Amino acid sequence: MTQQEKLSDLKLRLNAFIKRLDDMEPEETSVEDIDELIKMLEDVEKKI
Repeated sequence: MTQQEKLSDLKLRLNAFIKRLDDMEPEETSVEDIDELIKMLEDVEKKI
C-alpha cells in the first residue's frame, strides 16, 4: 500500500469515526457504543 493509499484510508476511517460520534445521542449512548468507538480508534492507530 502506497503512502497516498494509507493516507486516504486513514481519512476514510477518521471520517467514519467522526460521523459515528456526531450521530450519537448522549442520553442513549451505551458502554458498548463507547467500546466500539475505542475499537475504531485502535484500528486507526494500527494503520498509522
